[in-house]
Amino acid sequence: MTKKYEQQFEPMPMGSVQEEIKRLRLNVILHSCIYYQMDVNIWDDITFDFKCNRLVDLLAKHPNVYSDRFDRYFEGWDGSSGFHFPHRDPWVHGKAEMMVKRHETSLELAL
Repeated sequence: MTKKYEQQFEPMPMGSVQEEIKRLRLNVILHSCIYYQMDVNIWDDITFDFKCNRLVDLLAKHPNVYSDRFDRYFEGWDGSSGFHFPHRDPWVHGKAEMMVKRHETSLELAL
């Protein structure tokens, strides 16, 4: 990861509400990119919905505990879709590609 991105994603204490919100936000963005841009499904719909609902609940209870460059995509977001997330953002797309490759490799190893 470059310094530019390291600065945008400051580490949070493990187990904190901030850390959970950060992790869920980034994972929801990445998995929506994987689904909408790459036509791959790593998380099934039930898992995606569960994670989104958890995130919506946390954001409602703790509206200002975590902030990053993706804030605007979560303004008014109700968790029903990830279609509007920045799937073509270089960091998002690159990380999503790595996740798909890792997923495909794990499937191959399982055979």
